[in-house]
Order: sequence, then C-alpha cells, then structure tokens
Amino acid sequence: MKIRASKITPAEIIKITEKEKVRFINLQFTDLTGIMKTVTIPVEQFADCIERGKWFDGSAIEGFARILESDMYLKPDLDTFMVLPEKETEATARVICWIYTPKGELFTGDPRAVLAKAQNDARELGYEYRVAPEVEFFIFKPGDTGKVMPAHYDRGGYFDMATEVTTLARIEMVKAVQALGIRIEASHHEVAMGQHEIDLGYDNALRIADRIITLKYTVKAIAQKHGLLATFMPKPIFGLEGSGMHTHQSLIRLTNGQNAFADPADEYGLSELGKHFMAGQINHARSISAIVAPLVNSYKRVVSGFEAPIYISWARTNRSAFIRVPEVDKGKVETTRIELRSPDPSCNPYLAFAVMLKCGINGIKKKLPLPPPVEENLFAFDAAELKRRHIGLLPATLEEALEALRQDEVVQEALGEYLYTRFIDAKTIELDEYRKQVSPWELERYLETI
Repeated sequence: MKIRASKITPAEIIKITEKEKVRFINLQFTDLTGIMKTVTIPVEQFADCIERGKWFDGSAIEGFARILESDMYLKPDLDTFMVLPEKETEATARVICWIYTPKGELFTGDPRAVLAKAQNDARELGYEYRVAPEVEFFIFKPGDTGKVMPAHYDRGGYFDMATEVTTLARIEMVKAVQALGIRIEASHHEVAMGQHEIDLGYDNALRIADRIITLKYTVKAIAQKHGLLATFMPKPIFGLEGSGMHTHQSLIRLTNGQNAFADPADEYGLSELGKHFMAGQINHARSISAIVAPLVNSYKRVVSGFEAPIYISWARTNRSAFIRVPEVDKGKVETTRIELRSPDPSCNPYLAFAVMLKCGINGIKKKLPLPPPVEENLFAFDAAELKRRHIGLLPATLEEALEALRQDEVVQEALGEYLYTRFIDAKTIELDEYRKQVSPWELERYLETI
C-alpha cells in the first residue's frame, strides 16, 4: 500500500523547527495494544529522519516482530507534526510515524497502516470514513499509603457541575488538548463518581485515532501533575458504570462532500447505504467485540443493568442497543450518523476503526438487510422473546469474543494475517494468566467457608 503524500513539505517543517527554536523531536507510534511509544531525537537529526527514517528494534515492541526480524524504521507523517505547548523545558515537537521494514515496505503489523489500508478501500468506493468518539475515563486519588485504589473520590454525577480537584483537572486536560490543535465538542462529568468524558469533534478516522492516542497521553500527564491517576480501564469499580467509547460514524461522498448515510424521507433519516453499513456491523458484532473491547476487564462492563450493550440490536431511543441512530435536527441531514456503543477506551483506535469500517463496507458490498429496530427495554425480554425477535447476544467474555474472531474472515482480513495472529496469541496469553489468578472475591467467598 502506498501512503498518500503529506500536505506540508519537509522544507516547511524545518522552517517551523527553526522559528520555534525546537531542540528535540518525539517520534511517536503505537504497539499492538494502542500504547504510545516514543523515540526522541535532537532536531539536528530530523532532516535525515524525514528522508531516510529512524531505525529501532521492533522485537522490543508488543506484537511487532521476532528477534530475527527486529530491524525496522520510523518515517514521520509530516501532517501530524506539532510543536508541544509546554515551555518549561527546551522546545519539543512531536510527529506520528509510519513503520517500515528494511526492504522499504510499509510494515503490515503497524496498527496505523491497518487503518490507512481500510480507509483506502473506502476511498476506492468513493467514500471517506469519519468518526467522533466519546472518550470516558476515571480519575482517582492515591490513598494515604500512596497506593492508587479505585475508590469513590468525587461525588459528582451525570453532567454535574462540581469544583473538586478532578473536575478542575478535567478542564485543564481539555485546555491542554485544545492547545495541541485538537477540536473538542464537549466535556462533562459522567454517571459514576469519579468518571468523566471528553468528546472529540468529527473528522477523518485516521486523524481521530491519532487524536485519541494524544488525548489519552495528555489526560494521564495532567492527572499525574495534580497527584491523581487517570485510567481508561473499562470497569475499575464493581457496582458502578464502566467507561465506554461510543463512536459516531458516517461516510462522506468524495464527489460532492455529502453525507452518504442521510435520507430525510426515511423514518430514521437513514439512506439504504447507511442501513447496509449498519447491517454489516450488526452481522459481525460478536467478532468486532474482540477488537473494540479487547481486555478481560472489558466484559465486566458489558453486563445487564447498565447502559453498555449486551444485545445485538439497533434503535433510536434505546441506549442499551449495540447501535443507536441519534436524532437529527430538521434541515441538518449532513449530521446524520450512527453510534456504535460497544467500544471501550482500552481499545487500539486504529484497529477498532479499521474493523468497524471494513465490516460496514462488507454490508454495503453484500447489500445486507437491516433487521427491525428494537425500541423496547431489552432487559425485560426473556430468552423466548429474544429468539422470536432474532436478537443475538454480544460476547460475555473475552474468550467468547476471540472465538467469534477466529470464525470471522472479514475481521481477520481487516487486521491482516500478521496482526491477527499476534493479536490472538497476545490475548490467549492474557486469558491464561487471568485464569491462574486468585482474586480477592474468591478469598472472601471461599477461604473461611470451605
């Protein structure tokens, strides 16, 4: 796959570094799990890095390469270059990189390249994939011993206006992210105590994935500065809501810039193409789960009694649905979108968006029919009613999700053989480690009574 040329030239970038007196450049990329990795170089090496790349040891990175094939190099995506606003130290810039093999080929295990490939496939059909995620997270305060525990720190609830340190920290987080040129639609306190949300503005999926990685790093850094811990762990507290990353999606026609999902004449405002896209995601819902909810802990969030979806259905007002179709203001059909509610913020956004897009495109290509919406309370349905209405269940465990993934060629193709194999291997190890653990719940339940 050939990467599209950057809109900014190397000469323009070098001029910026000189003007801003930049001393260091952070070369950033992510591993299989979506954790940001950084190689820092002095600015004097940047011109050579742009032209030839910067070598690094891929065998040290989760899901990348075996020792015998470890040499790889980073090539900056100049469109992601920015000078960091922090001025307490010498000026530093960051740039997100593509990963290449020694043969000069784009590395198939680069999560960012996986999403770029999926986007290219959509572009060949005449569409740009745009998304807008709602990123939820918890903020905790260390206890007297210095150990961070998932305890109830603030007492705020949904949309509450509070002045405790966590809310003030969130406001600072938003300002810091905005200073990096990232558009924020909104931020607010979430349902659970200690839980917050920051919503990113709509944009191209690759740019949004870059921004999620930057957002998560920034949120954690600001929290640490205040003596707090921010976590994107999906379910840190038993009995309270977990953190999701509800993602709004649409396809934009490249020919005229119009929203391909919009049809004002339809009851839900959805075009046939939008319905096929949604049907594609519904058809692959169980295997998508392994990628958008990739942790053992993710499935502690996806339980009955909370707003996280457990049923494979769609609706407008039913917030327990797998996909929701938000209401659109009259005359604003360009804002038509569908909201996938199963992702959580622990996912690698590059892989999540790639899989979501490929499954939606598969629905368009196959013209998959969309099942009827379910606006009733799904938690009130018994097994017989669910069966009669052909309503399936999302995986209840990571193990179930991985098994669905092993059976789904569309999602496997979206990941590519290299990343699919390493993802399965990594998650199988994670499951095995989890099974061997003895939890506090088990000790409390059985130690003295058995």
